[in-house]
Amino acid sequence: MTARILVVDDIPANVKLLEARLVAEYFDVLTASDGYQALATCERNQVDLVLLDIMMPGMDGFEVCERLKANPKTSHIPVVMVTALDQSSDRVRGLKAGADDFLTKPVNDLQLISRVKSLLRLKTLSDELRIRAETAHTMGIDELLRSSEGRGDESGQVLLVDGRASSQERIIKALKPVADVSAISDPQAAIFEASESPFELVIVNANFDGYDPLRLCSQLRSLERTRFLPILIITEQGDDDMVIRALELGVNDYIVRPVDPNELVARSLTQMRRKRYNDRLRASVKQTIELAVTDPLTGLSNRRYLDNHLSTLFNRSMARGRPLSVLITDIDRFKQVNDTYGHDAGDDVLREFANRIRSTVRGADLACRYGGEEFVVVMPDTSPEVAATVAERLRSVVETTPFQLKSSGQELSVTASFGISSRISSVITPGQLMKQADLALYEAKTGGRNRVVAAA
Repeated sequence: MTARILVVDDIPANVKLLEARLVAEYFDVLTASDGYQALATCERNQVDLVLLDIMMPGMDGFEVCERLKANPKTSHIPVVMVTALDQSSDRVRGLKAGADDFLTKPVNDLQLISRVKSLLRLKTLSDELRIRAETAHTMGIDELLRSSEGRGDESGQVLLVDGRASSQERIIKALKPVADVSAISDPQAAIFEASESPFELVIVNANFDGYDPLRLCSQLRSLERTRFLPILIITEQGDDDMVIRALELGVNDYIVRPVDPNELVARSLTQMRRKRYNDRLRASVKQTIELAVTDPLTGLSNRRYLDNHLSTLFNRSMARGRPLSVLITDIDRFKQVNDTYGHDAGDDVLREFANRIRSTVRGADLACRYGGEEFVVVMPDTSPEVAATVAERLRSVVETTPFQLKSSGQELSVTASFGISSRISSVITPGQLMKQADLALYEAKTGGRNRVVAAA
């Protein structure tokens, strides 16, 4: 794993020490001696993570972190605060300022690299999703960041896996202001619970007798439903080996006993915010995919989706020896509608026409807007006779009920022509199937319109 890391400290010796450790792990290192220089570097360069000293003249680390997180251009950059102060109040203040983690001087080499790699894994995921969302223009990243702000105070859903009732009570009490906590003592039952319920964080207390808590963490990371669920582990003071192994497994954060309630709340809020942020990004990617294959005017699938999915249905039909039929329909004299009543009226007709297709075809059928006023319905497991019946029913539905023009309140009589084709021995490609249906549609149009023609 390689990345560009910014080290910010006003003491050159500290900068050189951290730089040497990171370069040894093949990271690209930038440096800054004060907060202003750090902010400027993040603005001008691609920075993947910031190691930020707290005690600096002019602008301390807390203010630098707050400014980084308030700027949409830099808010996604993980910030690790590095401090000589080992006070929980400073740690909590840093986390509330938006810091993703902290390290206490002198910095332990293994914990430094493990925490850096853990945060970089999370950033890689966030960056990929963020870029997809930006590219597709489903939602601007500024809007995403703004919409995720202010949600941190909403009550989260936390699963606590703890082998002792006494510590369960203390943790539930500490998190009560910010989360609804479900506590469970059986690690195996916790796996099922985590995969079946919408938790935003799992807290694993490593206090089980005869059970390795890292096995639970590993299983949570290996399951599809819990792969991106944040995990926070509670360990004994000085148990560095478990912390390092946990972070390498993909555990997001840790806290040591005795647990400081304020630190627990701050760390839990940080993880839940990240979960909500990434959930929003994933939702935007899903929306991107839907928009890419959906006609925005009618809500039907578009030609791009038809071209891909028809091949799948055709190959399945061939392999199973089952029938497959295609219907192509075209609204008669649609240009006159636009010329006479305007394009808004034309859009009303297209939307209503799509609704009538939906109400006529089966759920298994694929209805698409092929382009302009032309629509396609692909009907799996449908013989030519049944396809002709469906087409005739749709033709009648279009002809008998006038179309309501929302733009003017007028009613308009509309008809449509239909061409159908079915997969038979002479039709060996999806393209041929579409071509046969298109020829049948042409025959219906030239034969007087408002009729159904089946390909010979």
